[in-house]
Amino acid sequence: MRSILVYADRSAAMPARLETALALAKAGEGHITLLVDTPIGRYISMDPMGGSYVASDAMKQALADDDGQAARLRVQLQESGLPYDVIRSEDEPVEALAVASRLADVVILSRASAIAGEVVLATRTPVLVLPNDKALPAPVANACVAWDGGNEVAAALRGAIPLLARCASVNVLTVGEKPGGFPAADAVRYLARHSIKAEPHQLTRKGSTEETLAAAVMKVGGELLIMGAYGRSRMREFLFGGVTRYFLEDCPRPALLMAH
Repeated sequence: MRSILVYADRSAAMPARLETALALAKAGEGHITLLVDTPIGRYISMDPMGGSYVASDAMKQALADDDGQAARLRVQLQESGLPYDVIRSEDEPVEALAVASRLADVVILSRASAIAGEVVLATRTPVLVLPNDKALPAPVANACVAWDGGNEVAAALRGAIPLLARCASVNVLTVGEKPGGFPAADAVRYLARHSIKAEPHQLTRKGSTEETLAAAVMKVGGELLIMGAYGRSRMREFLFGGVTRYFLEDCPRPALLMAH
């Protein structure tokens, strides 16, 4: 992956994002773009009569804090010797990332960012969602694909090829395929065309689909799970749960590479 976009906030999860980006850039001769965002709309309020009020002191402090964050990150990246840039935005994070990701190969977030589900719907770029406290190594030793034959996971798999090319082990996990979707054998053949050997596994459902997948990933020691996002409507997942919501909210491991 040559063009790596990182959401660079001031949270405790940021070091894992930066470490992952540096590892990916070193492995693939890549370029890192850090997005430091200060959504100034949060400091403006409207009254019922149409007047607006600006919390100017808080906004100035937030801008100054994020300018400091950008400066510190520039120092770290300069020391790495890798090509980089640091960009600033004053939009809401999802909008800022959607714009910045148009010519990126991957967007890196953490589960703690709490916006991964929205970002994956707002961009055509694969989104790498990390555990809050653990970077993804490069190369990845063991990756899994949650294959259901749908367009979403196919998009995620295509975007994951640079990560899978150096994997020691790739497992294609299937619990149930969508009617009319591509069978797991097609995914295995597609990977083989990229010189990636993958092992297919037809899983017996135990509990829910997401619980079955999580147990299988744990059993094979998967560091990365490649999956489609929101194959069903997002509202349905919000109301009733689903695979995407489970892995974003209830399962802290592994790292996820998602696309819609």
